[in-house]
Amino acid sequence: MKQKKIPLRTCVITGEKLPKKDLLRIVRTPEENVVVDLTSKANGRGAYIKKDISIINKARLEKKLERHLECKIPDCIYEEIINIINNND
Repeated sequence: MKQKKIPLRTCVITGEKLPKKDLLRIVRTPEENVVVDLTSKANGRGAYIKKDISIINKARLEKKLERHLECKIPDCIYEEIINIINNND
């Protein structure tokens, strides 16, 4: 029986290629809002981030996620990401 292919995505902070289930998708919508996309189907420019609090803090300090999405990201989005990671553990 043929094995099912596991979709890989690249974390914009670390550059690692990881399975989709190990990453969170952050989206800048066409209305210029930034949202956490838990379904991975939201419309807009997306970026994948590893589900690791140290990586989220690095993204906040270095503003890599802001550069990738080409917009300012409010602190409440980073807090929402951290809460999602903590609740999944």
